[in-house]
Amino acid sequence: MKFGVIVFPGSNCDRDMYNALRYDLQQDVVMLWHKDRDLSMFDKNDCIVLPGGFSYGDYLRCGALARFSPLMEQVVNFANAGGKVLGVCNGFQILCESGLLPGALLQNDHQKFVCKNVFIKNEASRDIVSHSVMGRTLRIPVAHGEGRYYADAATMQQLKDNDQIVFRYVNEHGEHHIDANPNGAMENIAGICNAGRNVFGMMPHPERACSKELSNTDGVSVLSAFTAMI
Repeated sequence: MKFGVIVFPGSNCDRDMYNALRYDLQQDVVMLWHKDRDLSMFDKNDCIVLPGGFSYGDYLRCGALARFSPLMEQVVNFANAGGKVLGVCNGFQILCESGLLPGALLQNDHQKFVCKNVFIKNEASRDIVSHSVMGRTLRIPVAHGEGRYYADAATMQQLKDNDQIVFRYVNEHGEHHIDANPNGAMENIAGICNAGRNVFGMMPHPERACSKELSNTDGVSVLSAFTAMI
């Protein structure tokens, strides 16, 4: 299995993701420039990763310009053919802007950038990471100014009906509480997947929680789920 990590102008978590996948999870990782147009080295058993950062300076809406990068056309085709795609933070925003995931990420309700550890929990029964983290409360960092997930009522109902809500913000005891929500996201949503369960986006940064030196390895369980999707 290979991972391809896309580098956009303004990405700043691409090397974090590379290091987590390559050195903490011992995976084969290829860095991809956003102007490239070739994903032929990857097949549906591989995973393309859109990392966090501030693609194109977050001008217009976050991810709105990156969505038009040449390689994103190929990412859309790759996902539609069943290939796995993971978007973290800004990557999640890009996936929503490109239509690979429903909904949108809006400015945090308190209108401030938030950077801290939060707790998230997976409660879905058949999403792409449930087997490795089902029911566990994970401590994962967030760092974003526009992470408030929003979707209209029909889309939200569809996410619930299809079991597409992968992670919700919880307190350290695994309980849903408004005070555990760092950005005002609807339904405390921290991560979702598409209906085909091969595209996944989340605001928290699992790549920043993969090392004993950082006193947190909860992110390994999240990223390891993608290595098992063969």
